[in-house]
Amino acid sequence: HHQPRRTITYRLKTMTKTTTTTLKETAARCCKKVYIGTAVLPKPLFIYDHDDDIESKSGDDPPPIIKCATINPVEATDPHHSTPAKPTRYARTLFSEFNSLVIEHHLKWTPLVHSLPGPFHPEHAAAPPPARFGKYDFHHVDALVDYALLQNPQMHIKGHVLVWHVTSPPFLEDLPPSQVRSHLKRHIFTTMGHFRGRIRMWDVVNESLASDGTLVENVFYTKLGPGYIEECFRWAHEADPGAFLIYNDNKVEGCGNEEEEAPNQAKSDGFYALLKSLVEKGVPVHGAGMQAHFNAGGVGKRQRCPTPAMVKRQIRRIGDLGLMVNISEMDVRVSKLPAGPGNDCDDSDVEMNVRTVAQTQIYRDILSAALSEPAFHGI
Repeated sequence: HHQPRRTITYRLKTMTKTTTTTLKETAARCCKKVYIGTAVLPKPLFIYDHDDDIESKSGDDPPPIIKCATINPVEATDPHHSTPAKPTRYARTLFSEFNSLVIEHHLKWTPLVHSLPGPFHPEHAAAPPPARFGKYDFHHVDALVDYALLQNPQMHIKGHVLVWHVTSPPFLEDLPPSQVRSHLKRHIFTTMGHFRGRIRMWDVVNESLASDGTLVENVFYTKLGPGYIEECFRWAHEADPGAFLIYNDNKVEGCGNEEEEAPNQAKSDGFYALLKSLVEKGVPVHGAGMQAHFNAGGVGKRQRCPTPAMVKRQIRRIGDLGLMVNISEMDVRVSKLPAGPGNDCDDSDVEMNVRTVAQTQIYRDILSAALSEPAFHGI
C-alpha cells in the first residue's frame, strides 16, 4: 500500500514487430465498450426546473429561466436558446450517467418540416404543407447536439429516425411514386448531410414489420414496393459513408427453441429474415435495434416478456450475420402489477413494492444476458 505507483509494461510479440504496451492500454483494448444512452428533449436540458431552484438556495441567486426550443412549437419571432451558465439538474445527470444520447423526437421527418418547426421566416412558415418538403428547420436538433458535444466532445449521439411511416409527412399519401422516392431520398441526404461528423449512428428504417413478420403495407411499401428498405440504406450510406446504419423494430427481442416458443416469435423470425436478406444482398446495414418495450405484467404470446435466454439467442443469431445489436428503447411497464405494501410508504420502509422489484429484476436479467453476447453494444 505504501509503494509508489508504477506503470507496468510488457513485451507484446507479433509476427512482424515487438511493441511496448502499458497494462492499462492492454486492458482498455480487452474491455468491451458499451453505449449507455437515453433519449433527450430540449426543454429539460435547457430550462431549470423546481429541483434546480431548490439547489440554488444554498447561497447563489436562483438561476435564470432560459428561453429555448421545447417539444411545443415556438413562434417564428422567438430567439434561439441560450446555453445555461450552470447546467440543469437534468443535464448534470445526463453527462454524469450516460455516454450516449438519442435524438428521439425532433429528428423525425414530420417535426423537421411540418408539425414542429423552429423559428422559420414568416413567409416560409405560412407556406402550404407540400411546399415545406424542401424547407428544413434543424434549430431544435442543433441545440441538442451542439450542447451535448460542448459538454462532452466524446458523447456518442444516435439519430432517430430517418424513415418511419408513422412520423412521415401526411401529404406523402397524395403524391405519385416518383415524387415519394425523390422526396424520401432528399430527406435522407439533407438530414444526414447536415449532421455529418456530429451524428455518426442512425436508425435508418423503423418498424416496417407487421406482427406476423411480413412487411407492413405502409405508404412507402404501397408507393415504392418492398425494395424501399434496401434503397433507404443505400442512400444513407451514400449520404454519409462513415455512418453506422441500423434497422430498428419492436417486439423482436426473443428467439425460442424446440422446448419453448418466444413471445412474438413470428415477428422475431421476420426481423432476422429481413436482416439476413439485406446482408446477403450486400446492403450497407451495420446493426439491429431491438426496442424492448416490456410489460412486467404482460401475459400471452404477444404481451409477456421474453426470457433472458431468448434475448441472448436472438442477439447471437443476428450477431452471426456480422451485425451489432443494441437494445434501443427499453422500458419496463409495471402498471398491471399490484402496487405492493411499500407503494404508499416513505423511502425508509424496508419493504420494496412488487413493481420496483419486478422492474429492477427484468432490467438486470435482460441486460446481463445481452452483455454476455459479443454482438451486443449498447442500450
